[in-house]
Amino acid sequence: MSKVLLHGTEAICEGAIRNGCRAFFGYPITPQNEVPEYMSVNMPKIGGVFLQAESEVAAINMVYGAAGSGTRSMTSSSSPGVSLKQEGISYISCARIPCVIVNVMRAGPGLGGILPAQGDYFQAVKGGGHGDYHLIVLAPSSAQEACDLTYLAFDLSDKYRVPAMILADGMIGQLMEPVELPPMRPLSDIPVKEWATDGRFGKNRRILNSLLIKPDELEAQVNALTATYAEIAEKETRVENYRTEDADIILTAYGVVGRILKSAADELRRQGIKAGVIRPISLFPFPEKAYKDGAKTAKVFLDVELSTGQMVEDVRLAVAGAKPVYFYGRTGGNVPEESEIIEQAKLAISRAEAER
Repeated sequence: MSKVLLHGTEAICEGAIRNGCRAFFGYPITPQNEVPEYMSVNMPKIGGVFLQAESEVAAINMVYGAAGSGTRSMTSSSSPGVSLKQEGISYISCARIPCVIVNVMRAGPGLGGILPAQGDYFQAVKGGGHGDYHLIVLAPSSAQEACDLTYLAFDLSDKYRVPAMILADGMIGQLMEPVELPPMRPLSDIPVKEWATDGRFGKNRRILNSLLIKPDELEAQVNALTATYAEIAEKETRVENYRTEDADIILTAYGVVGRILKSAADELRRQGIKAGVIRPISLFPFPEKAYKDGAKTAKVFLDVELSTGQMVEDVRLAVAGAKPVYFYGRTGGNVPEESEIIEQAKLAISRAEAER
């Protein structure tokens, strides 16, 4: 199959369109503006709806309504905009409405800067809004994955009736790479949603609601969600292991940093240091088993992020003290070079040896 050259943001759009997304609601913010731009041109061509909302708050509530009718729906934004969507995301989660939310992360906190960052991990993985809920969170490291994981996100979201998020740093959004596009899926191939408020309810009225006044009703809903998250954790974990079988040091990162780590690991091996990489693809559910397995043979872990340290907490929980886990981060839109990571890896090895 032939490939086309696309920005990561455009690849996200193609993944959505080709797996049945027919409603998009968004609001402009850098560095994800190519998403609404691309959707504004292409959604009308396939009978879909594009609407630029008056705000991020309006956009996520439009998703609530459209997705509640059974239409595969998506919104996208960047860090501050996603913060504004959190109340709506919490409502959608409680009402068990599937949809896809895209966050092309920029530097923060506050308005920050428009360069790439990974400071939204806590917000995405721990639940940025109120209450007990999670999103399925997928983190691409290439334009190809941006397409493929968005395509997958719609299926996972529908299957479990849980909102899914594509968490991409700004570099993934802006780079251009060849992408092999999946086939266009016929809408008739997407299963009918028996719960949807689509007017075909007959005698049984369908209600989608996140206001559950009676304590026992709300507790039952939360418990049902918790059981769903446990099922997702059991069945939908995704991770890339690179040269970890005999690694003395395991480097770990998600998104674009994971790519840099692979070249750093190759260079470390050329220098006689056995290095490997664990790159989580699903951030929720987090691939704990990969780290537990890695800790059986590796002597030390080094977590690298475009933040002051967020995913590292989950790495340490997964490793559970079996081996030391060190951290190296860059912020403000700075991306570490391969040479920096190699230096930090050597420091981590030395530190682990000294602390034994």
